Amino acid sequence: MKTKIFKNLDQQIEILQSRGLMISDIEKAKDILFRENYFFVSGYRHIFMNPEKDNLFLPGTTFDELYGMFVFDRHIRNIIFKNLLIVENNIKSIISYQMSRKYGFKERDYLNPRNFTQDSMKLRQVKDITSKMRRQIRVNGSHHTATMHYLSNYGYIPMWILVKVLSFGLVSELYMILKYEDQLEISKVYDLDVETLSIYLSILANFRNICAHEDILYDYRTQKKIPDTRYHALLNIPMEEEEYKRGKNDLFAIVIMLKKMLTKEEFESFTYEMGYEIDLLDGKVQVVPLSKILHAIGFPTNWRDIVDLK
Repeated sequence: MKTKIFKNLDQQIEILQSRGLMISDIEKAKDILFRENYFFVSGYRHIFMNPEKDNLFLPGTTFDELYGMFVFDRHIRNIIFKNLLIVENNIKSIISYQMSRKYGFKERDYLNPRNFTQDSMKLRQVKDITSKMRRQIRVNGSHHTATMHYLSNYGYIPMWILVKVLSFGLVSELYMILKYEDQLEISKVYDLDVETLSIYLSILANFRNICAHEDILYDYRTQKKIPDTRYHALLNIPMEEEEYKRGKNDLFAIVIMLKKMLTKEEFESFTYEMGYEIDLLDGKVQVVPLSKILHAIGFPTNWRDIVDLK
């Protein structure tokens, strides 16, 4: 089995230079590698690699450009993360409102198995998810401020409080086991059909985890893909084998989903911040054209037009 041995900062610099990376300020580069981690910074090298020469950077690539890509990814990750938190909070509020209104506000009422789908193929899933929710009540009941307050003063935790301690992933699973009529009421809020919202929540939860764990985001792709939308057609996104090449399981898919799930003002703010970071990176990176960067993140060149589309 191969092993990876420790490399000190000087050796890390030597590796990057041996691959053709230009470093004008060695001490500054060493400080960045020390603080940010060589593995994480070098993880952004792929967009700068020479396709004709294995494991070498494109001629003229600088450390500042490589680090600029790292910082760009951090910034857009933060922008996307805070907007996913808005969607997460919204869907938790809407689901808890629907369930509390219809089934009651005590856990013995709203977690009754009869309140969920009775599809025989999903009964095991219903049992598993409701068990996870009960576990959160046990685990967080005496630790989380809100749940502790309700347990101490009322002896139960209402659904609108419980959702605060549920992960986005678990909430997306919860939506999938609701009765169809409840799913429909919730999906109508976003002007989506039941199945599409189910797919959106699953993908958004996936991206939320990527953001929360500070993984490389810009070229991330999910296995699931969102259904085609009118935005794909209106933006003239090219197709390959009858499938759109952008906005299906990439960052532009996130843009499309946020278009449907944020308010107009929130979405405009989101796209402004994303556009600012893209423009900033374009000014920092010379060796790679903007079109290649947009391709990597799944954005069409006219991506800003989505703001004004109905």
